[in-house]
Amino acid sequence: MAVLRLIFNIAWFVLGGFVMGLAWWLAGILCFISIIGIPFGRACFVIGEMTFWPFGQELISRRHLTGRDDLGTGALGMVGNIIWFLLFGIWLAIGHLAHALACFVTIIGIPF
Repeated sequence: MAVLRLIFNIAWFVLGGFVMGLAWWLAGILCFISIIGIPFGRACFVIGEMTFWPFGQELISRRHLTGRDDLGTGALGMVGNIIWFLLFGIWLAIGHLAHALACFVTIIGIPF
């Protein structure tokens, strides 16, 4: 299974994972400009790493891991999430959608 995971990760990296991973890391760097954006920047780097090599990775909710909620679950987090969506989230979502459509029009990209 490790060989298959490696093949899928390399194919994904070439077919869009590299570009989208860099986009997530760029968003993370921009979030680090303000002190308020640092938690969002850290999350961007984690998601960016997952975007580079998604196969074989597992996401676990922070609540299940530590018993505490995330920053984004309260009222202040909601305001931060709205600002995040308007500044970065919509553009990253459009980028992911564009890469998904590009993968879909090729035979090799359909499973990804």
